[in-house]
Amino acid sequence: METIKLTVNGREIVAFKGMTILEVVEHEGIEIPTLCYHPHLEPYAACRICLVEVEGTRNPLPACVTQANEGMVIHTRTDDIYALRKMALELLLSDHYGDCIAPCKLACPAGIDIQGQLALIAEGKYKEALKVIKESNPLPLVCGRVCPRFCEDKCRRNLIDGPVAINYLKRFVADYDINSGEPYQPEKKPATGHKVAIVGGGPAGLTTAYYLALDGHTVDLYCAHPQLGGMLRYGIPEYRLPKAILDEEIALITCLCNKVSCNSTLGKDFTIDSLKKEGYEAIFLPIGAQSSQKMAVDGEDIPGVIAGIDFLRQVVVGDKVEIGKKVAIIGGGNTAMDAARTALRLGSEVTVIYRRSREEMPAHEEEIEQAEEEGVKIVFLVAPVSVVKGNGKISGIKCIKMSLGEPDTSGRRRPVPIEGSEYCIDVDTVIVAIGQTLDSSALLQDGQIQIDRRGYLVAERETMQTTVDGVFSGGDCVSGPATAVEAIAAGKKAAQAINQYLNGQQVAPVHQPYNCSKGELNEIDVSQFDGVPTVPRVLMPALNPTERIKGSEEIELGITEEMAKREADRCLSCGCHDVYECKLREYATEYNVDDKTYAPLKHKPLVNKEVNQFFIRDNNKCILCGQCVGVCGEVRGNGVISFINKGRHIFVGTAFNKPLEESGCQFCGACVDTCPTGALLNHVDHWVGLPDKEVTTICPYCGVGCQLILQIKNNEIIGVVPDINGPANRGQACVMGRFGLSFVNDKHRLKTPLIKQGDGFREATWDEALELVVKKFSECSGDQFALTASAKTTNEDNYVMQKFARVVMGTNNVDHCARLCHAPTVAGLLTMFGSGAMTNSIAEISDARCIFAIGTNITVNLPVVALEIKKAIRKGSKLIVANPLKIELCNYADIWLRLRPGTDVALIGGIIRVIVDEGLIDEKF
Repeated sequence: METIKLTVNGREIVAFKGMTILEVVEHEGIEIPTLCYHPHLEPYAACRICLVEVEGTRNPLPACVTQANEGMVIHTRTDDIYALRKMALELLLSDHYGDCIAPCKLACPAGIDIQGQLALIAEGKYKEALKVIKESNPLPLVCGRVCPRFCEDKCRRNLIDGPVAINYLKRFVADYDINSGEPYQPEKKPATGHKVAIVGGGPAGLTTAYYLALDGHTVDLYCAHPQLGGMLRYGIPEYRLPKAILDEEIALITCLCNKVSCNSTLGKDFTIDSLKKEGYEAIFLPIGAQSSQKMAVDGEDIPGVIAGIDFLRQVVVGDKVEIGKKVAIIGGGNTAMDAARTALRLGSEVTVIYRRSREEMPAHEEEIEQAEEEGVKIVFLVAPVSVVKGNGKISGIKCIKMSLGEPDTSGRRRPVPIEGSEYCIDVDTVIVAIGQTLDSSALLQDGQIQIDRRGYLVAERETMQTTVDGVFSGGDCVSGPATAVEAIAAGKKAAQAINQYLNGQQVAPVHQPYNCSKGELNEIDVSQFDGVPTVPRVLMPALNPTERIKGSEEIELGITEEMAKREADRCLSCGCHDVYECKLREYATEYNVDDKTYAPLKHKPLVNKEVNQFFIRDNNKCILCGQCVGVCGEVRGNGVISFINKGRHIFVGTAFNKPLEESGCQFCGACVDTCPTGALLNHVDHWVGLPDKEVTTICPYCGVGCQLILQIKNNEIIGVVPDINGPANRGQACVMGRFGLSFVNDKHRLKTPLIKQGDGFREATWDEALELVVKKFSECSGDQFALTASAKTTNEDNYVMQKFARVVMGTNNVDHCARLCHAPTVAGLLTMFGSGAMTNSIAEISDARCIFAIGTNITVNLPVVALEIKKAIRKGSKLIVANPLKIELCNYADIWLRLRPGTDVALIGGIIRVIVDEGLIDEKF
């Protein structure tokens, strides 16, 4: 072919004449983005993101349709081209409506793949679900009990019947794992030789230790308290988080570490400099914020005024706590609720005083409800003015009523005192739970770490780097008091940053890819969920209020396996199943798009989402690239889908907008393979994310030899795609090749042969089964034997089977149940056999003493033949069935061999081997 020379990005390239610019640069390994190009289709530049600059032309040109010519000078990535591609992508996204990532995952501070977790639970794969959780959160036993459930607040199921009980399910799989006797423990990477000190044993420190240890670094933990856990141990009551449970989870982390030193305090037992001198290359300071904030009222120094966290710590360590008969709790957060319910269990009457309304309370709603159920009294819109002293101790607390004014910096309405509304409450103890702060004295004494004006450590929020090289910090000591899951998120970020630092990489936040979202709950049209059945949220079994206040026993008992599966099945699977392979998302990330630029042009969401047994078709995600239309019509020749309407009302659909199943669709999946946006997807009951590995194989369903790629996760097939390099199929497949292997994951699929015993079957070894088959065969000869096989068998299978029947068994009683009228020219048997394979008569079958049915479902395909087989069985004939499915004939079989497709020949080979070994036929055969 004639060659040409051209210049691309300053580089001279030799190409063949007739190639497009896109083909030229792809051949040279230069990437140009495109969403509409397909090698088997005529290009028509629908997406407009493959634009390039060609010197001498007035405007940028689409690379997919522009032919490369001699002497062209091409620039594929200039500032102008970048801006044009970005604009094109933003215009495409104005017509794209969906969720890249499920809103529950986005709301989770730790970033747990909740959608994948729930999918695995729904399928009964609890260990796999736990692995998914621990990729982002090493404390699921803890968080399953104390997490404030940010994820559930964003769950789209709120628009139907209530959020999925995500946290109950997290606890379920964590409990299941720890009670299994073999709790999951990931493998550590090879030792790196790097040494890290973590100063703080709370959730942030434990999380950082876990991930750094798994990365192969030597991790030493230092903790100022007698035991690890931080506020998890010393700030959360036993009835919410049993310490035995906490200890089990901590043990799974510390066994990965090199050393744990408790009762070791920064500034007293060691300093940052001394740690560096000991050889620590990186230091992480998750030292928490465990100093109580003051009320700033008169009398709060009187004996009997206790900080909430000090009170909870004293109870945990077993100190004797005298709080009297009447106790007032000041505050409305979770610590206030914990203190109130703990005081109640010590026998006191408890009143919670909160200066705002119930709607503004930061405590979790369930905690408030349970406190009230147990007998805690909550007084709203009241604030303390002073503590009243009598006889050297507290006699009461003076309060003032409040009204709500304008919102403050927290977004909550500011409480305003009502003049002249003061009154007194008689109390013996006041427990103050209005917030915590950092005790920075040790750091100030060290003088290296900077403290901000709020009194917290100065550290970069995403990388946790402090102002001191090699020193990182995160959690409450940086952010201020937060939740356990937020501390875990900080620990995870710190581990990522420290790992970068130790490996000599630039310490930078993990880049967040583009995310398309349908919006907040109040922005979503509820009609999208029409047809979704209402399923009530599961209720957590719990001790009744009378029982639970008697002691410290855990009050929530956990859900059952049946409840867990049913609840996980409520998940709407909001996140796109194509999220990790979506080209639109990949380019939107690369070009830093803002999908709000053309938001006013966004179409009203369509509701014609189609879900059938094979595909999901969602026009809301379609960008009209046309690849599916072209492939269906030009490549596969079906023409089932096409462009409907014109202008702004155009969409991809079927004739008369019929479902695919009624439109002649062959479900080959070629349209799915070409879709760049997730508008067309393979239908799976539960999405489980990316495969662990891929295996190339040959489709077993016919003799064409289509090459397939099996997508494997957790040793199970989760998807099948045709191999574009397959010599027989070149990236194409039929419905059987793409979806026919689903039986492999069937939980009822047998993995061993079954031999009839009495009224049922018993499991047997293959050797035992084959020997029994040969024994049955040896009891009959000639036309006393009949063989019937499936029409799906390949020509090679047919050849071996008929040879076995005729040469080994000496009979022509052969039936291959060919679907197409047994015509040899159609069935492909003419060349091989000279005639159709079926040579037996019905009468001969009914007289056979042993019948071998391999891979066929005779009662469905040939019911007349099936009747004769049943007659033969009633006469005493023996029936052997080899089939991957339990067909009706299995009920009459003496032996049922459950084969996977494509192993028919292997079975016949095994039988012949045994026959030869027994000397029943000449080995030369």
